[in-house]
Amino acid sequence: MFPHHREREQPIFSARAHVFQIDPTTKRNWIPASKHAVTVSFFYDATRNVYRIISVGGTKAIINCTVTPSMTFTKTSQKFGQWADSRANTVYGLGFATEQQLHQFAEKFKEVKDAARLAREKSQDKELANTALTIAAPQSPPVMCVNGPEDKLFRSQSADITLSSEKERIKKMLSEGSICEMNLEAELFTLQDSNSKLVAALHEANANVEQWKKQLTAYQEETERLRDQVADLEAHGGQGPSDLLKDELTQSLEELEALLKAKDEEIHILQSKKAEYHEMEHQRDEAIHRLREMEMRNSELERRIQNTEQNLSNSLEDRDRLDTEIQRAIEILDIKIFDLNDLRQSLVKLIDK
Repeated sequence: MFPHHREREQPIFSARAHVFQIDPTTKRNWIPASKHAVTVSFFYDATRNVYRIISVGGTKAIINCTVTPSMTFTKTSQKFGQWADSRANTVYGLGFATEQQLHQFAEKFKEVKDAARLAREKSQDKELANTALTIAAPQSPPVMCVNGPEDKLFRSQSADITLSSEKERIKKMLSEGSICEMNLEAELFTLQDSNSKLVAALHEANANVEQWKKQLTAYQEETERLRDQVADLEAHGGQGPSDLLKDELTQSLEELEALLKAKDEEIHILQSKKAEYHEMEHQRDEAIHRLREMEMRNSELERRIQNTEQNLSNSLEDRDRLDTEIQRAIEILDIKIFDLNDLRQSLVKLIDK
């Protein structure tokens, strides 16, 4: 009955920013909602056709805002923007690292707001149709009880209440599981984004490493040659080239040694990035594993909800059948009462005669 959260709600855009909330007392000062930059993502629920802005810090949801057509994202500086959430009765502020990131987020906010407006316009017709059907539907007759079936009806209503409570409890468990899964999806989305950047950097580095190795070998050969020349100059004294040439060779040698050192540092940085890439892959695999476990848990909860709803449906059918029997018994009693009343009147007439 309930689709998997992965199939229902998907991240469509993500950015890193510092999150702030307006001070509820002064309505002027900003209060940091996160100690450092966190991921702020747009999610789309295809089942309900709803867009949300979500940001998770640790295990706490810093932002959980449903985008409505009335919302407006305002740029207040080159790297800061804000919008108001009337449902949460607060104002959110985002501080970005660059002006380009702020511009991208603002454009995505406008795009999502327009999509939410179109979705609301489409859903209004459906709501009007549902309202018309509700008004036109006949109301259930009042339940009349007589001795006998009354106990059965009471037990049916008690079972109905118990099943409804169980259904609400399982729905709550499913909602909590969906929140955890949503957090994992946001984390996985961030890891995938970082992973793609690291992969691109690693490919670029691998493409240049062979060229750097060739340059390094050539520099080493040139260094050895210059060292040999310097050694020959020192051995021959004044018989070789002039002191000026010797100084030039020494300076060239120092420059080549500095260049070799810089290349060594670049290779070391690339190797460290490669290690970070493997670590990100490990974190991504762990997040995927946790996400799969959460999906299995949600599947089990959905199965339990379906069983509960089936039991509830059966209980409702039993109650309807009892209502029918009670109505039939009431009709029979009405006929019997009418016959007895008619018989009483006949007896009264006979006695009067």
